[in-house]
Amino acid sequence: MIAKPIGAVCNLNCTYCYYLEKKNLYSETKNFKMSDEVLEEFTRQFIQSQALEEINFVWQGGEPLLLGIVFYEKALFFQNKYAGNKTITNSIQTNGTLLNEEWCKFLNCNNFLTGISIDGTEKIHNHFRITNDGSPTFHKVLHGINLLKKYKVEFNTLLTVNAYNVDFPLEIYHFLKSIDSHFIQFIPVVERIVNDSENEAIKLTNSSLPENARVTEWSVNAEKYGKFLIEIFNEWVVNDVGEFFVQLFDSTLATYLGLPSGICMFQPECGQAGAIEFNGDVYSCDHFVFPQNFLGNIFTKNLNDLMNSVSQQIFGQNKFLTLPQKCKNCNFLKQCFGECPKKRFLFAENGEYGLNYLCEAYKMFFSHTAPVMRFMANELINRRAPQNVMYWARNNGN
Repeated sequence: MIAKPIGAVCNLNCTYCYYLEKKNLYSETKNFKMSDEVLEEFTRQFIQSQALEEINFVWQGGEPLLLGIVFYEKALFFQNKYAGNKTITNSIQTNGTLLNEEWCKFLNCNNFLTGISIDGTEKIHNHFRITNDGSPTFHKVLHGINLLKKYKVEFNTLLTVNAYNVDFPLEIYHFLKSIDSHFIQFIPVVERIVNDSENEAIKLTNSSLPENARVTEWSVNAEKYGKFLIEIFNEWVVNDVGEFFVQLFDSTLATYLGLPSGICMFQPECGQAGAIEFNGDVYSCDHFVFPQNFLGNIFTKNLNDLMNSVSQQIFGQNKFLTLPQKCKNCNFLKQCFGECPKKRFLFAENGEYGLNYLCEAYKMFFSHTAPVMRFMANELINRRAPQNVMYWARNNGN
């Protein structure tokens, strides 16, 4: 469950952001701050709905730091109130521009895993990640990262791969290493805009409109994204295994060990990562915050019931059930499972609808990395260090 306690409100105006327009779903709302009443009820219901002994609260936006430290102090209070014998952890995703010493002390003291959104070096980052008045943000973000390191806050970086920065894979990877980002996540930007939607509240769409939408100019090209991943992988596998961790590489390796991918979009079914808005409204997924994916509100129906409703089960099961036959016959089905349903809007050669826009990219990546993944999996199965792959890759090519 991803919490959006400030809704889509943000202090930035990133060109490619898919969430900013979600404010238009609440056109009559002026205050998007999650109230104490909603916060407490969400906390209570979320903890009670979880069978696991460790429960992670994920805070996103918009920009979640806009709520201020007091809000998260209240969140911790309610978590402690309802935790019982369960262990509670917190993760927060921020653009980093509002981080200061007070924030970093709080994040460290309360063990918040902090994700930082950054798109690369100064020129690359500032291409799309700007403020409402068009000002660059790179130096503020870098300042925030330095403060996180100063106060020993555990952090990772989330980098959106878009039409611009996809051409700079190694420059980006070397930069992330230079700022001591040892945990890296790449998110490919793929959005479509509905034709003739200038007067519509929600202009971006999911995969339900095969012929009435176009890919945005800021979306990444599939072939280029495949090359982007491969170039970084080639560098990583000979130098950085065991020191720098790229989420996609780790999740791919897991599938060679017979384990599920740790990324929802690469699993057979989805529907477990719902999104809750500032007012208690629940949606199927934070990438499917559309009116047709509205499940209900936690004050009218229990969160557990909403997430286990028939409509949500169908949403999750359709990830596999609607796969084109081309995907089901693919050698890399277990690594991919068609990726995110939101990006399944291409027609296969036989005319079947629902092929993922990034299919070409992932086939390139999974094919290229297969020998390395098999080697690393074998090392782990035989209780040897997966880092041995670096020597093997240097001598066998990759």
